[in-house]
Amino acid sequence: MVTELPAWAVRLRAERRNRLWSQKDMARRLVEAADDDVRSRLPSRESIVRRIKAYEAGHNQPDDPYRLLYARAFDLAENDLFEPDRKPVPTVTGAPDPELYERITKAIAHPQRVDTATIEWLERCLEEHRRVEDTMGSGPLLPVVRAQLDAVTVLAQGTPGPLAERVVGLLGQYAQFVAWMCQDSGDHAAALAWYDRSHGWALEAGDGALAATTLNMRAHLAWSIGEALRCVRLAEAARWYDGRTTLGVQGMAAQLAARGHAEMGEAQAARRLLGEAEGLIRAASERPEDEPPWMYFYDDGWFDMQRGMAELALGDGRRAVQFLDRGLAALPGAYRRDRAWFGTCLARAHALAGDVEAAEKLAVALTPDAVALNRYAVDDLRLLARALHTIRPQSGQRIHDALSAAAKQ
Repeated sequence: MVTELPAWAVRLRAERRNRLWSQKDMARRLVEAADDDVRSRLPSRESIVRRIKAYEAGHNQPDDPYRLLYARAFDLAENDLFEPDRKPVPTVTGAPDPELYERITKAIAHPQRVDTATIEWLERCLEEHRRVEDTMGSGPLLPVVRAQLDAVTVLAQGTPGPLAERVVGLLGQYAQFVAWMCQDSGDHAAALAWYDRSHGWALEAGDGALAATTLNMRAHLAWSIGEALRCVRLAEAARWYDGRTTLGVQGMAAQLAARGHAEMGEAQAARRLLGEAEGLIRAASERPEDEPPWMYFYDDGWFDMQRGMAELALGDGRRAVQFLDRGLAALPGAYRRDRAWFGTCLARAHALAGDVEAAEKLAVALTPDAVALNRYAVDDLRLLARALHTIRPQSGQRIHDALSAAAKQ
């Protein structure tokens, strides 16, 4: 009879494998997580490996000090690992079979053993983590992806021959994704540092599309903290790679520059660049196979929402509603974090256009996902509630109440 493993055992194994750690690596990480007093009382590494095998087989649940050591090693709270209703970060659909997994862990120990199958699995893993992050946000994924980046860093130091450039490019992609998750979680200093590292690795790998993307993302970060002029300058710098990048990446640079101009109230420059960006993005959508994997989300619907944000900044609520509504209609439901953000922008656009009822109704509906996944949306919903109250004194309180209720769940 097959016995279903307890949830905590599934989590321990999934968290370890997501980080590309062997059971011996896990034992070493547990020892490194201990302070001097606890470390002196731990058994041999071989005994710890036997414990790890027993835990992952569900034979017995870790007790003190192993619960705390696991939490430290994974950079997670104990409850995230051991509460019955918690789930692990999803593994990739094409998780490696035992043979490939052994090859991957051996390649990390001996980078000269890296082969195409190992790199392809890591590339696919990163692509699927990007899509998981769209649904569950950056918090649960950041420690996992950081650990995978560490593994790719080791591979990049010793990969021989023609595969070396591909591994460095993959390293730049991982760093760009980590930077985005740091930005999403509000750690702007870490985001800047990782974007810089990603840009350097992109140059080393000769990847113009990735180099331009890191500048685009830095422009987005500048926009998000109110530095409109820097947003324009960084987006213009990304265009220096035109001819060595793709139409989609060029279109992203043009629309980011447009958003910077819009924040500065420069309507003519903003709309001219938006028109240019629209042409580039439409051309890119005709050949999506030419775009790099991290541009999977960028299509006509996404551009409509960016254009709506620019019109919102320019003070044209009616046009902002038109573009945001159309873009959100095309955005898949799985993009929960982004639906919370762009939905908040749409609520603000309704308010700007004078439709207080539509703004408040939409804002209330957005609060659960905003609280769970998008701190920026929460901030804007609070601002919206105060703005609605000034327009109509009895308005806005429902938004505050909904935010408070969502925060308690």
